[in-house]
Amino acid sequence: MSAYRLPKLKELPAPAPNEAILIANGDLRLSANQVCWTAQEDMEKRIAAAFQKEGITVKRGHAYDPELKHGFIWNQRMGMDVFKNIHPNARLIVAESVWQYSHHVLAGLRDHRGPILTVANWSGQWPGLVGMLNLNGSLTKMGVKYSSLWSEDFTDKFFMEGIRQWIKTGTVVQNTSHVRDLNPLLLPAAEAELGQALAVQLQHEKAILGIFDEGCMGMYNAIIDDELMNPLGIYKERLSQSALVAAMRTVSDAEAKRVRKWLEERGLKFITGKDEATELTDAQIHDQMKMYIAAVRIAHDFGCSAIGIQYQQGLKDMAPASDLVEGLLNNVERPPVTLPGSRKELFAGQAIPHFNEVDEGAAVDALITNRVCVAMGLDPATTLHDLRYGQHYKGKGVDDFVWVFLISGAAPASHFIGGYAGATSERQAAMYFRLGGGTLKGISKPGEIVWSRVFVMDGKLHADLGRATVVELPKAETERRWQATSPQWPIMHAVLHGVSRDQMMARHKANHLNVFYGDSAESADKALAAKASMLAALGIEVHLCGDVKL
Repeated sequence: MSAYRLPKLKELPAPAPNEAILIANGDLRLSANQVCWTAQEDMEKRIAAAFQKEGITVKRGHAYDPELKHGFIWNQRMGMDVFKNIHPNARLIVAESVWQYSHHVLAGLRDHRGPILTVANWSGQWPGLVGMLNLNGSLTKMGVKYSSLWSEDFTDKFFMEGIRQWIKTGTVVQNTSHVRDLNPLLLPAAEAELGQALAVQLQHEKAILGIFDEGCMGMYNAIIDDELMNPLGIYKERLSQSALVAAMRTVSDAEAKRVRKWLEERGLKFITGKDEATELTDAQIHDQMKMYIAAVRIAHDFGCSAIGIQYQQGLKDMAPASDLVEGLLNNVERPPVTLPGSRKELFAGQAIPHFNEVDEGAAVDALITNRVCVAMGLDPATTLHDLRYGQHYKGKGVDDFVWVFLISGAAPASHFIGGYAGATSERQAAMYFRLGGGTLKGISKPGEIVWSRVFVMDGKLHADLGRATVVELPKAETERRWQATSPQWPIMHAVLHGVSRDQMMARHKANHLNVFYGDSAESADKALAAKASMLAALGIEVHLCGDVKL
């Protein structure tokens, strides 16, 4: 008999009944992990103190690295190695005060058998709330059971009662009574008919999503398999960010200058400086203008109905950020682009839906929104936003919980107070974008919006839809919220209809949600109904959230 060398697996001691293991997933970018570590360390101490009061000792599942100067899991291999030393039946806390790359820890979480609790600090700073929601969406897609909690200081009643329940039962039961399944028979006849007709048209004629490198920043929940997407009539053209850079090189300096001139004539203000490392420069803007032209031409060449630029790993080291480009694409009024040697404008009078960070759930949503709004004569400009943060605000006719919806790119000028004239372009944060590049920053105008999210759950496509009102806050309060989050980014002050803060956090299966404006409350209600009808006719399971008038 042959004497083979058999692998030996490390035997792990059974988890102690009075212990929980804590892991901290982080960014792939060293600079981000180092800057954000202080906030993470503070949060972990507060979480440990809260559990200690309940007789549970929290132990870190991985050590602080003195060479890297942070204690985050920072790549997928490290995540796998960390989980080799965690008993699969242990109580597990995933504590997030930062944006994190979910795929670093998905291999371990997929196999973990013990209770999982994802926790975030209620802060817009880095932000842990966004990171946790992305992780939750990824776990939901995988079919892994988990519970979630969030807190400002980890001493409040909501948090303490939640951890007691989790310690006792392994689960935290949240209030999601605001969600109900759509009954298509209750939709108004005209909007139901429109949605069904648009669904038939899409499935017959089909549409292409241009994907500039699939999978951005670990967002597993933002990848929809072809087998789920193709029955909708939507297919992917898998493009490359290197192709985008190559196409930028074919754009002339004169063409780029014309785009910038067009924007400045409409009032967009570029906040520029001379230091390439920390300020927005003319050279960075010039490259962004070339990227815009290149993106439109590629969308035309491949017959794309929408495109998504990954814009992070790879591209961030080759070109300035794509954020300004994304906002321009999503607007109907935008700088004209032609093919070389032609005078015919590409996509004239149309928005080219762009889904930030290649979020394919947002892509399906944006494409359907575009079709519905065009058919109804509404502005088809749409964008996704992070559910970044929020607080109750009282004053200036507002007395409600006001969300901070915020995104680095993709927000169109037609959403802003003053349009292009009310917008600025400011440099992206250096710790994320070494080569800079400007955003399209503005304050979203007061009005009535529809919000939504397409996501994967139980192996199927689902969509949550709701209504909200965008309110205008005093300049000082807007500035305070900007400074508490990302002051370079466009902001939307939103009051959800019939959905509380904790209900939204308990239900939402993504870091992003899509928004578009109606002309009035009535038109927004009708647009939601038509969109719900189209989604349902395509075979997506639709859920209405909060106060929705059909």
